[in-house]
Amino acid sequence: MSSAVLRHAAQKCIPRGHLPTRSTLISRASYSTIPKATAKSPFLNRFLLFSLSGLTFYTVGSLYPPPLSTFLFPRPAPAPPSDPTSPTSLALTASIEEKLHSLPVLQSLRSQQDADEWYEARPYVNFPEERRVNNLSAGALRGPGKLAVPPLVRAKKDESESYVFVHVGRGLCGHDGIVHGGLLATVLDETLARTAINNFPDKVGVTANLSVNYRAPTRADQFLVIRTKLEDLQGRKARVSGRVEDLNGTILVEATGTFVQPKYAKLLNSAMLKQAMGEPTKSSEPILLADGEKLKLK
Repeated sequence: MSSAVLRHAAQKCIPRGHLPTRSTLISRASYSTIPKATAKSPFLNRFLLFSLSGLTFYTVGSLYPPPLSTFLFPRPAPAPPSDPTSPTSLALTASIEEKLHSLPVLQSLRSQQDADEWYEARPYVNFPEERRVNNLSAGALRGPGKLAVPPLVRAKKDESESYVFVHVGRGLCGHDGIVHGGLLATVLDETLARTAINNFPDKVGVTANLSVNYRAPTRADQFLVIRTKLEDLQGRKARVSGRVEDLNGTILVEATGTFVQPKYAKLLNSAMLKQAMGEPTKSSEPILLADGEKLKLK
């Protein structure tokens, strides 16, 4: 087709005076490459999706904040009371003691069918004051904000296993709001040793080895349940396993320990050791509370 014919066709399609210039043709060609529906571009769709997802996660996080935030940014707490005999300290101790006996886990254990195969004891309750003041768990670590009340031990009469209930306060932390790992190792050492010692001929024993595995951070200001089990007993040597749980059953710490009865055991005062660990009570005897009052079991 000749150029004359093309010009004639163009003149018929485009009115006179509206012939496109070179710049106009270039602009129209450039415009044709722009997407007709910008709102449907992949970039904008992804932006809207990410924005909506972020808003959703922020809302859920505000309603149900993750535990990690409380570990990194714990709430400030007042210092433990300096005087354990002050009205504030006594009221705090009494409140924790009352909550202890109301724990669903403890009430469930007390109501089980084999409840008559178990006994309860309170370590350090009958410990002489002159010895208590120089004892770590019964003296230095005892008080409001720390180990406010003596542990409550529910042990099997054959001494093969036990449940130990302990309340840990805010004054026992390593990181703010999280109980010190060394404190947990101390509690495990004493609870596992109690099971081992009660299986020795002379009821005296020392720790030969303690292996501790920390599974999750342990929050302060809560009750812990330490479960112990006698794994092996050979004369003067016993191996005991145990674990620390919160009231929801989450395993926080696991441990195994080896304990031995020393050859000089007969020379030691085993009666005093029994008082420290808590002697078995008769089923008809009430349990001593932290303030010395008595609680009658139903």
